Amino acid sequence: MVRTTITAVKVEPLNIPLRETFTVTTGSVSEARNVLITIELADGSIGYGECSPFAPSTGESQETALAAAWACVPWLEGQDASRWRPLSKHIKHNYYHQNTVRTGIEMALLDALTRSYGIPLYVFLGNASTTVETDMSIPLTSPEHSYELAQQIATRGVKYIKIKVGVDMQEDIARIEAIHRAAPTLALTLDANQGYTPDEALSCLRQLEARRIYPILLEQPVYKDDFEGLRYVTQHTSVPVAADESAASLADVERLVAMKAVNVVNIKLMKCGIVEALDIAALCRATSTQLMIGSMIESRLGTSASAHFVAGLGGFRFIDLDVPLLLAEDPFTGGYVEQQGGIYDVSGIESGLGIARKV
Repeated sequence: MVRTTITAVKVEPLNIPLRETFTVTTGSVSEARNVLITIELADGSIGYGECSPFAPSTGESQETALAAAWACVPWLEGQDASRWRPLSKHIKHNYYHQNTVRTGIEMALLDALTRSYGIPLYVFLGNASTTVETDMSIPLTSPEHSYELAQQIATRGVKYIKIKVGVDMQEDIARIEAIHRAAPTLALTLDANQGYTPDEALSCLRQLEARRIYPILLEQPVYKDDFEGLRYVTQHTSVPVAADESAASLADVERLVAMKAVNVVNIKLMKCGIVEALDIAALCRATSTQLMIGSMIESRLGTSASAHFVAGLGGFRFIDLDVPLLLAEDPFTGGYVEQQGGIYDVSGIESGLGIARKV
């Protein structure tokens, strides 16, 4: 038995409350209902992985993720974690629609493996940088509350605000105006979560321009399967347009790039897994498509994996990894050091993700 042989796998629910209900066009969330995967290797190294299912985006629930993850346990035990790519391929072949489960297992494998190797995950992935700067999000809420949230974000020194839009355009514009008044020097990105038609998306941008408000990004303005609609919006505005829900796989991104449907691709590890995310990032670099990273409702664990991914590869223009700042509690410590201004610093991590469970 080699030292990186998997000797034990544990699967358990991971429920974490949010500070307040977070609402987007596809639903509201008051707690994360995730899954924790723990992998132990023959040399005693332990790795953690998180699955963050959200039915409107991933088609999964905590219940389906738990079932699929438990089903993977018998054949994972005895495998060599250093073969993480073939293991990922096997999971995708057998559980094609359980992407968050594949992500969670990949995360735990790589965390355990790099702990065994004695290097941080970001170094294993390329060591491009040691810091990641995130935005902070404002959900669908009243203009008055949005104003207060924007002031709080500005006080923290964060430079970028991501605004959820896509339900009612005039309400969206009123909310954006309030945020802009509260934090006039901060850069604004808009995320419609599939809520607009192409014409509505362009109308929103035109009305904002008339108010001298210039977003630096419009994310997923139209329904995820409306690739032609995405292309129409992209061709009729100078504001960069990003695909999120439309970019759920490498095949999706290949099609988007070939169509010149977007300027930016939002990689979320929970949508496609770490292995496929590496392929998507490579394709985007080769085609001069800008990179963004986002997350689902994840704890510090899942966010750490994304932060290490960005720090390892480098070159991400837009970073949306603020969810741990929205949690009422978090069962993990480590992974990165949070600094003023939305900066995550991974330079102090000695091995793996550097994550530990709170006692």
